[in-house]
Amino acid sequence: MFGYVRPAMDRLTEEEQGDYGALYCGLCHALGRRYGPVSRWILNYDFTFLAALLSGGLETEERRCIASPLRPKRAAAGDPALDLAADLSVILTGYKLRDEVLDASFFKAQGCRAAGAALGGAFRRACQARPRFADHTRQEMDRLLRLEQARCPTLDEPADTFASLLAGVAGEVEDPVQRRVFSQLFYHLGRWIYLVDALDDLKKDAGEGQYNPILLRYDLAGGELTPEARRDVVITLDASIRQMAAAFELWDFGRWSGVIRAAVYEGLYRVGNGVLEGTFHASPRRRQRRGKKEHI
Repeated sequence: MFGYVRPAMDRLTEEEQGDYGALYCGLCHALGRRYGPVSRWILNYDFTFLAALLSGGLETEERRCIASPLRPKRAAAGDPALDLAADLSVILTGYKLRDEVLDASFFKAQGCRAAGAALGGAFRRACQARPRFADHTRQEMDRLLRLEQARCPTLDEPADTFASLLAGVAGEVEDPVQRRVFSQLFYHLGRWIYLVDALDDLKKDAGEGQYNPILLRYDLAGGELTPEARRDVVITLDASIRQMAAAFELWDFGRWSGVIRAAVYEGLYRVGNGVLEGTFHASPRRRQRRGKKEHI
């Protein structure tokens, strides 16, 4: 995925920060256990947020790993949601890499092809473990590819296709009420992720001649947002977050409520603002030197 979905850490208690770190480590261990050490490189904030949404609680154990070989770290364990999140993460990454091979520049495509080959065995096993989600993802990615190849000039069609793809996660939830809530939450999260990613890649796609719905919708040949385009994109992104927040309020996320709330109500806005201002990929130290502050 992309790594855009993260909680506002300063809004979490010390206990919640520790829990989030344990969940991150636990998902890493789940990926390694189910799919081997190579799969661990796909771990990111998006998949950790996915695990928080799917998990109902937290059990931990002290674990060592390659990142911390001498000092054991607290890691989530024994939660079926970690296995589910690991499976879905591999499937989503596998199809994302396939899409990049078809759509990226020559040299980037070669890197994606090599990464896809390294993940190939894990991807096949994950698809066998979650065939319904794998089939759904393949159908939606094929639909998205057709839209991109046709250079669809609207925001709604490609964004809604990726939103429908991510909403398929809800199909892995057994409780029917929870499934309806999650379908809405993941749908609007998918829409937000797709548009933020398009916004983040605006200048790169303009320079490389790659498909980007924002470029085409507003005829931004140079990759610079006009005031009209900026206003419209912000309105669209904020609308998706509000719909996510509405879905969030319909379900009790238990121990993870604080982490999810800090992402939905503040983290996504901060990331969106960072992408708009071109500061999202800057390190915290670099931002401090520039005198930049995160906006809420």
